[in-house]
Amino acid sequence: MRPEVLNPLFVETDALEGVGPKLRKPLEKLGLTRLRDIAYHLPERFVTRRPVENLDEAGEGEQIVIALTPTEHRAARNNRGPYRVLAQDAVGNICALTYFGRASFTAKKLLPVGEKRWVSGRLDRYGDMLQIVHPDHVEKDSGESLARLNEPVYSLSEGLTQPRVAGLVEQALARLPQLPEWIEPTQFEKAGWPAWRDALHLAHKGEHAAARDRLAYDELLANSLALMLVRADNRRRRGQPLQGDGHLRDKLDLRFPLTGAQKRSIGEIEGDLAQEAPMLRLLQGDVGAGKTVVALEAMLIANEAGKQAALLAPTEILARQHFETLRSMAASTGVEVALLTGRDKGKARESILMGLLDGSIDIVVGTHAIFQDSVAYKDLALVVIDEQHRFGVAQRLQLASKGRATPHTLAMTATPIPRTLTLAQYGEMDVSKLDEMPPGRQPIDTVVVSQDRLEDVIAGVSRHIGSGQQAYWVCPMVRESEVDDIAAAEARYAQLNERFGNDVVLVHGQQRPEEKDAAMERFASGEAKLLVATTVIEVGVDVPAATLMVIEQAERFGLAQLHQLRGRVGRGSEKSVCLLLRGGALSETGRKRLALMRETQDGFRIAEEDLELRGGGELLGTRQSGDTPFRVANLEQITRLLPAAHDDARLLMERDGGLSSERGAAARILLYLFERDWGVQLLRGG
Repeated sequence: MRPEVLNPLFVETDALEGVGPKLRKPLEKLGLTRLRDIAYHLPERFVTRRPVENLDEAGEGEQIVIALTPTEHRAARNNRGPYRVLAQDAVGNICALTYFGRASFTAKKLLPVGEKRWVSGRLDRYGDMLQIVHPDHVEKDSGESLARLNEPVYSLSEGLTQPRVAGLVEQALARLPQLPEWIEPTQFEKAGWPAWRDALHLAHKGEHAAARDRLAYDELLANSLALMLVRADNRRRRGQPLQGDGHLRDKLDLRFPLTGAQKRSIGEIEGDLAQEAPMLRLLQGDVGAGKTVVALEAMLIANEAGKQAALLAPTEILARQHFETLRSMAASTGVEVALLTGRDKGKARESILMGLLDGSIDIVVGTHAIFQDSVAYKDLALVVIDEQHRFGVAQRLQLASKGRATPHTLAMTATPIPRTLTLAQYGEMDVSKLDEMPPGRQPIDTVVVSQDRLEDVIAGVSRHIGSGQQAYWVCPMVRESEVDDIAAAEARYAQLNERFGNDVVLVHGQQRPEEKDAAMERFASGEAKLLVATTVIEVGVDVPAATLMVIEQAERFGLAQLHQLRGRVGRGSEKSVCLLLRGGALSETGRKRLALMRETQDGFRIAEEDLELRGGGELLGTRQSGDTPFRVANLEQITRLLPAAHDDARLLMERDGGLSSERGAAARILLYLFERDWGVQLLRGG
C-alpha cells in the first residue's frame, strides 16, 4: 500500500483548478496525468529578462521588461498580415508590438491607447522600426512583470501554453507534503543539497544546480534500492539447481569453434545454474558475437537435467528467426524445439500447449504469448530473454511465477551498454560479456558519402543487386515524429521501386504484422533484393546474403544505433560495405560520430564514446530514451551521481537496518514516490 503521506501527490490532474477534459489530453501527451508528474515537469531552460527605463538602454535581441504607452493600433489590409500596436517609452521612442493571427484579438483588449502597460519580450528590429513580436506578458502594474525576470520555459504539447503550465506547476508545488529525509546524513551534508520539497521549488525557480542534482539523486537512489531488493529477494528464493552431464551438448555440431569469451560465459552460466538461488545474469554481446550459441548451451544444460527452457523475444519476426536458428543448431541433439506466438490458433496451438504440459517439448521460443495464463509447463527451469531492455523488471518478476520453483533467468542484449548505465539498468544482475568475434567474421568497410551523391549511390546499389547480392536501405530519422519517418521511407521506396520494380520491399513500424512479415520473408528468402526500412530492422534480422547497408542522414542517428544497423550486414563469408550518407550541415558531434564509425567496430568502445559525445545536455538521443529508465536524471547526472547513490543504497540495506529502520521507512516512501514500489512488494511476498 502506498504510504498515506504521498496520496496528495498521486491525485489526478483534474483535481487542479482549470483542468477539464479539454486540457487533460495535451497533458496526457506529455505524460502528466497526476499532480506528482506536474511537480516533476522541470523547466527545459530559463529566460532571463532585464528591466530597462527606455529603449535606448536595450540591445537588439535582448529579453527586456519596459513600460510602454500605446499610441495607435494598425490592422493589416488583409487578414494574413500582422496586427501592430505602436507604443512609446518614457522618452518618446517608438516600438511596434506585433501580433499575428488570432492573437490580434488579445492585443486589442490588452493594450488600450493612452494607458501605460509593462511589456516583457524580446526586442528586435524590423526595417527601421524596433519591435517586440508576441510579447510574453503585458501587465497593468510593474510588480507582476518584475517578479518574472527569470522565467522557466517548459516543454509543451499542442493546446498548452507556457503561462498555463506555469500556473499548474504553481498549484502542484503548493500542495507538496513534507516528507522525511531518505538521503544518508553525511552524504546530504557533504553535497549541501536542499530538502526534497525546497529542491522542487528551487528547480522551477531558476538555474539551481544543487536542487536539480538532489532530485536526480533521489531517482537514482530509488532505482538502486529497488534493484538491490530484487537481487536480495532472488537470493532468498529457491530455484532448482541444474546440472547437466553433457550428453546433449556433446552432440552439438557447430560451424565455428567457440571463442574464449563464449567458453568463459558458458562457464559462468553453468556455475550459476548449479546453485539453488535462481540465476539472474545478463549476457552482453556485440552484434554477431555469438550470443545464441551461448543461450543454446545454457538451455541444453536445463534439458540434460530433465527440465524445460523458454526463449522470449520482443517481436514475432525475431521469435521466428530464433526458432529457425535454434532448430537447425540443435538438430543433431534430438531435443524438441517449438515456436509459440500470439498468432498460433486452433489445433496447432493446442498441440504445442499439450507438448509443454506433458514435457515432450524441451525448448519453446516465442513472444509474450509463452507466458499467458493459458500456457502451463511440465517443469520450466530456465528463461532466456532476448533484447532485455524491452522488458521491465516487473515483467521479469511475472515470469518467475511460471516454473515449479523460480526459473533461472538469462537476459541477452546486443546493445553494448556503457559501464555506468549497466549499473543503472541491470544493477540486480551479474554480467557476462562476449567481447571477441567468432572466426570467419569479416570486418565491414564503412564509407561516409555526401547525400548530394545520391544518384551515384543508387547506381552502386544497382550494380550490387545485379551481381546477385542483397542490400538494406535505412531511411532517416525525421525530427520527433514516427509519421514523418514513415513518409520519408515511403517516398524513398517509391523512387527505388520505379528503378528496381518488384525487387524492392518496404518495412516500417506501422504496417500490420502479417504485411511486415511477408515483406521480410521475401527479402530473407532472396526473392526481393533490396529492403527499404525505418529503424525497425535495428535488432536481430539475419540475412547472410545481404552485404550492403545504406543509411541516409546517418548524422541524425545515435552511435549505438548506427552500430546496430551496420551489424545487419557482414553475416556471411562475403565482404560487406556500410555507406553512411550525410547531410550538408554536419555538427561537430555528428562529424565525430561518423569518424568513429569508420575507425572501429568494437561495440563496447562505441558505447563508451557515445556516452562521452552525448554528454549531459542531450538525453540519450531522442529515440533512444529507452536506454535509460530515468525521467529526472540526465546522462551527465547518471554518470556523476549513480556510484554514490548505489553505495548509499547498499549502506542502507547492509548497515542501516534495511527498510525497517527510521531511514528505511523514509526510503520506502521514496520507492513509492518514484514508482519503484515493486521493490517493496517483494519484501511482502518474500
